[in-house]
This record gives sequence, C-alpha cells and structure tokens, in this order.
Amino acid sequence: MNTLALEQRPELIYIELRAALDYFGKPLSNLSEAERSTVRQRALKAYDIGARALASSEARDVHISGEQVIQALREIEARYPESEQFQEELRCHHLNQAGLLQALSRELRLEALLERVAARAEPVTDEEVARYHACHQDRWQRPETRTVRQILITLNPDFPENTPEAARARLEAIRETLLADPGMFADLAMGHSECPSAFQGGLLGRVPKGHLYPELDAVLFQMGAGTVSEAVQTEVGLHLLYCEIIHPPGPVTLDEAGGRIRQLLEQRRQAHCRRAWLESLG
Repeated sequence: MNTLALEQRPELIYIELRAALDYFGKPLSNLSEAERSTVRQRALKAYDIGARALASSEARDVHISGEQVIQALREIEARYPESEQFQEELRCHHLNQAGLLQALSRELRLEALLERVAARAEPVTDEEVARYHACHQDRWQRPETRTVRQILITLNPDFPENTPEAARARLEAIRETLLADPGMFADLAMGHSECPSAFQGGLLGRVPKGHLYPELDAVLFQMGAGTVSEAVQTEVGLHLLYCEIIHPPGPVTLDEAGGRIRQLLEQRRQAHCRRAWLESLG
C-alpha cells in the first residue's frame, strides 16, 4: 500500500485524532507543525504494530459486537466539549461516521486480542507479593489520618433559619451541648445536619490532609482526639467538626497493601507479556 493510500485510511486518521488528545490534550486541528509531526510518527508506528497483530493467527477468532463499537463512539464524542466540535473535527480530516466505526471496530479487536495475550501471563504468587512489600517499605507508608464527623448548616438568606446570623446561633447552641457531652455528636448530627452524612451520624470517615475543604482541613488537623471545633465557614455553609480518632502515620501492612501490590505486579507482568508477543511478530 502506498503512503498516500495509507494516510487516507480511516483507521490511521482515527489513531491520529486519539493521539492528539492523549499526548497533547487538544484536537488534531489545533496542533503545531512539530506536534502534528510527532503525532503522525506515533500513529504510523501504532498502525503498523496493530496491523501485524491483527494479521496473526491469534486474531482470527477475536470478534467485537456492534453494541461495543457504538459505546466506544459515544465515549470518544464525550471527550469534546460540544458535539459539533467533534463532528467538525471529523469533517476537517475527511472522516465520516462509517469510517470512524470501522476504525473503532479495529481498535476494539486489537484491545481484545492484547487482553487475550496478556491473560497468558503467569499468575503472581503470594511469595512475590510479600517480597515486593518487604523490599519497598518506603512506598507503603500511611500518612496521618483522622476519623471525623460533621454537622453542617447551609447558608441561605431566603430562609429565616438559614440566614448567616440564625445559622450561626443554631450551630453555637448545638456546640454548647456537645462541649458538655461530645458523645452526643452522632445523634445531634442526625437531627440537625444538612449534609447527607447526617444519615451516618455525620460520619465523613477516616480522612488524610487535603481531603476536605481547606478551611476544614486547617482546623481538623489542629484538633485533639475527642474534641469539637468552633463553627467553621466554607462555601457550602457552617460546620462543626468532631475529631473522633487520630490515626498516626506508619507503615501499611502486607494485609492492607497486598491487593494493590498484586494488581501492580500483574499489570507489569501482563504488559511484559504483550510487549514480548508484539516483538515476536517481527
């Protein structure tokens, strides 16, 4: 096949469209000349690798349903801010819907084929998981976290009980009760909080720094265990926090990290299996 004919194939055009978004985060038509050249070279290489894989004997019984292709089309279109921008991108590169569906079918067949190849990888053993955990202790450290509950009262001047003054007065009254008996926090959260967490007694869970609004974060990580904060205002309203438990930093145990380590090792092994198979195709 000559170069011109290859460059006009919908499968290659589609690979270029995807590569532009994946590597540069923008449509193909918005790339500079240098970026466009990079995308073209990567697309040609990806097309060639895919062609060799799909011509292999392993690909003969790999089939994709029409429903899978349509779903893939919807997912690609969703990456564009507006549908018209997506359609214009296709027109700009002389790609119609039939050609795009053809390209998507090829891509999905290739993905299914490579998943089948990856499944040949040897399973990761418990011993390998334990050895990785022991050799990479520095990667498995837990930061300080805190189990926290909250009571939220939203601010809305259209409702008398939710004006800034009324909301603060309500929250201060609740706080006075809690200062005498912090153990009532869950019950009072269920009765007064306007956050969905009220159904769980205000429980937000065990959170690290950076998980909550900055205003709440700054207060929570200065609190002692079993204490109630003063009213804290954020963009959503006024909050009372209850620091239930402080969990100090420390190593993540093998039991806790084992699942993630196994997944990591499996992904590496499967990637190696795919790479070795593709290289064997010449």
